[in-house]
Amino acid sequence: MSNTKFDPRDFRSALGHFPTGVTVITTLDKDGAPIGCTASSFNSVSVDPALVLWSVDKNAYSATIFEHAEHFAINVLSENQVATSNKFAGRGEDKFKDVAYASGLGGVPLLEGCGAQFECKTWNVYDGGDHLIIVGEVIEYSHNDSKTPLVFSRGSYSITSQHPALNSESAEHSNSDFLNDFLLYQLNSTISQYRKELYPILIDGCNVTPEHWRILTILKQSATSDFGELSDLVMQPERDLRQSLEMLKELGVIECNADAISLTSKGVELQSELFCIAKKHEAEFLSRLSTDEVSALKNGLKRIVESL
Repeated sequence: MSNTKFDPRDFRSALGHFPTGVTVITTLDKDGAPIGCTASSFNSVSVDPALVLWSVDKNAYSATIFEHAEHFAINVLSENQVATSNKFAGRGEDKFKDVAYASGLGGVPLLEGCGAQFECKTWNVYDGGDHLIIVGEVIEYSHNDSKTPLVFSRGSYSITSQHPALNSESAEHSNSDFLNDFLLYQLNSTISQYRKELYPILIDGCNVTPEHWRILTILKQSATSDFGELSDLVMQPERDLRQSLEMLKELGVIECNADAISLTSKGVELQSELFCIAKKHEAEFLSRLSTDEVSALKNGLKRIVESL
């Protein structure tokens, strides 16, 4: 047995560097009521037979229900289902209220709007430390390739996109006017390069992750007492947001009380420093363009966003 002592929070942060999809696992309880929970632990096991697995915290309300369920479904969420993920990750509410779903294998709920769904018969349940590992045999499945998957990485939601290196190579090798002039390729390549330059400056220079920077920036605009609203704005599930806030509180840059979550004077000073760093980087990055070109670029993107 290893004598290594893990800081659970730091260990979760390390695990967060492995991006996963986001799923809602559904089943029925013994009375036939729908049950669901958000999980990113879904994985494939075997093709023949078709087996998949996921894990559920033993302390979760639904753990015993899933342990003894004959059937369950894995609903793989698409990028526009962040609210669905947050809803099923919460506690103490009717998670299926206002949620559209159909009945699948064994009457198990199949959520609408998902990228893929796997209807399973429970194959086996294994002990996995503080989790139960549930293996299911896939009996039916479906997928919608027009949907873009929702991704979870470093404690916040993200989406998939084609690697910009592939875009550049495709354009270079094909000498295609279309690829060289296609907005999606240009935006993807630019954003990737922008992040690659900016994020190390924030992390190495100020010891602030991009996720924490987003929280500080939002709180700089105004303090909030609405935890759910802050969760939506920073694109973090409530459990991960609570962890982020706890870390920022330990750093002395925020304070949390019954009235509001707000920046401390140290937090205001740090956010101002981060703002200056970000604006300096932006100016250097955009120095390749004239003032008029920068203005046209920003205003054009704003109009596109506002019209969507």
